[in-house]
Amino acid sequence: MVQATTNRHDFGSGRELAEALAETVAGTLAAGIAARGAATLAVSGGNTPKAFFDVLSRHTLDWSKVTVTLVDERMVPPAHERSNHRLASLFLLQNKAAEAHFVPLYRPGDDAAVVAKSAAVAIDALALPFDVVVLGMGTDGHTASFFPDGTTLDAVTDPACGQSVMSIEAPGAGEPRLTLTLPRIVEAGLIVLHIEGDEKQAVLSKALEAGAEAELPVRAVLRHAATPVEIYWAP
Repeated sequence: MVQATTNRHDFGSGRELAEALAETVAGTLAAGIAARGAATLAVSGGNTPKAFFDVLSRHTLDWSKVTVTLVDERMVPPAHERSNHRLASLFLLQNKAAEAHFVPLYRPGDDAAVVAKSAAVAIDALALPFDVVVLGMGTDGHTASFFPDGTTLDAVTDPACGQSVMSIEAPGAGEPRLTLTLPRIVEAGLIVLHIEGDEKQAVLSKALEAGAEAELPVRAVLRHAATPVEIYWAP
């Protein structure tokens, strides 16, 4: 088994999950504000977190003291339909959360590695470690943009990686990606893995076992997380 602690939170529906996860995240952010006057949140893209984003955006919180950024991003501009920046703007940075400060990863440029270095400067300027990181997972076992066969997979999943954001390309990734590296993710105060559906549950089960599937990329987070990984699952 992976030498990391996980806590399971199973729900009967995605809506129930969204409400419970939003409550937990909002509470953690509020605690960060109370302790340090500010809080930081890194979120993932895809269809899975939309309901969670909507519920969280309506929570009463001093959002002006919250900084939101992305776990990963495609090398596409914010108006692009596949942009995680766009997703966060449409579903999270609305309602009460419209007052939050947003730090994007994408910047215009042709070289993803150069853009990643610029994004890393912006991330390093934040009050780290993150209070909350919310991860997703694909059916190929990727989380963040830690894709199987990724060009920089070894570097971005290295616990000693010295750069907060790196670029990565992979057959399953589509566009070149920008991703937070493993150290920035696993040092967070609250690490959430939000997955839905039986197929992803089966993939996670494989990642939690030793054997042929043991090196699914999500395993890097499960192995090195500084705090228990909170797994939120619904059918």
